[in-house]
Amino acid sequence: MNKKKIKTSTAEDSLLTVEDIDQLLESFRKTERNRYLDQSKKVITQVNLKEIRQKIEQATKIMKEIFSFVGAGGTIPISEIKEEIIPSIKQAAEIPHIYYLFYELQSKDEYTYRHTISVGIIATIIGKWLGMPEESLHELSLAATLHDIGKSRISKEILNKPGKLTTEEYNEMKQHSIIGYDLLRDIPSISETIPLVALQHHEREDGKGYPLGLVGDQIHRHSKIVAIADVFHAMSSSRVYHQAKPFYEVIQDMHNSAFGKLDPNILLIFLYKMMDNLAGKTVLLSDGSLGKIMMIHSFDPLRSLVKVNDDLIDLRYNNRLQIVRVVDELN
Repeated sequence: MNKKKIKTSTAEDSLLTVEDIDQLLESFRKTERNRYLDQSKKVITQVNLKEIRQKIEQATKIMKEIFSFVGAGGTIPISEIKEEIIPSIKQAAEIPHIYYLFYELQSKDEYTYRHTISVGIIATIIGKWLGMPEESLHELSLAATLHDIGKSRISKEILNKPGKLTTEEYNEMKQHSIIGYDLLRDIPSISETIPLVALQHHEREDGKGYPLGLVGDQIHRHSKIVAIADVFHAMSSSRVYHQAKPFYEVIQDMHNSAFGKLDPNILLIFLYKMMDNLAGKTVLLSDGSLGKIMMIHSFDPLRSLVKVNDDLIDLRYNNRLQIVRVVDELN
């Protein structure tokens, strides 16, 4: 028996069966469902960002109070930090695209306090990307959030100085890593890794960091992660003497530190994940043309596959071109 056909055109070969119509309608409904889900995800992301923005602000205020308390000679209130700050950090770290968090984490004022919260979030995200077990991840979140607690005992004149520090002032500033270690090491309720991160987060792979000039495997893995988060946020933030760099410039500069200053294994994963979040975004190339990032290469994440008009350009094989900035960055 012939299938019933519905005439949709004067041409005989354009006749559709009922089954064809059903398939087309189901395809249309599926497309509409996916479009609805995509729109819902966007709304959820916007709601999450608004909520997280508020929590970051609140956590920053609490951290300011803690710095003041510890700076006046008080002990670090670990329980308060675990109960009132760490949950907000973990929630922020659930946002799948750190690109959207980039602007929420930029320090607009009171850099010292917002920086501690931001480094906690970024380090936690890196730990998740590295597949850390939950216990280690929790330890990393706390260590990252407390990495700069030693600055609570550094002179506010030095912390807030609107210009370059003198040699003497810089030497005093560097003491914050030792001070932080001393403040944390005798707290019985925390892992010994926590004070170690406060001590080591300015150490570098080539031995040119401080305070001990450690190299490579002498530096704890948590400290290496916090160092990357610390550098990323510092470069991303505006301060009196330092303008925030655009997103792409930040990761370009960090890529230049992949061999020497920062752990290359952790950093390359960080850069790949960061760049992967840019897939589909419009970028300005060094020749002035606009393109869209189509694919990120695993082993060379900054040299992406970019579509310019109808041409696909693999930046790995075109040394004349590079990405200058992301065009659709938020202002």
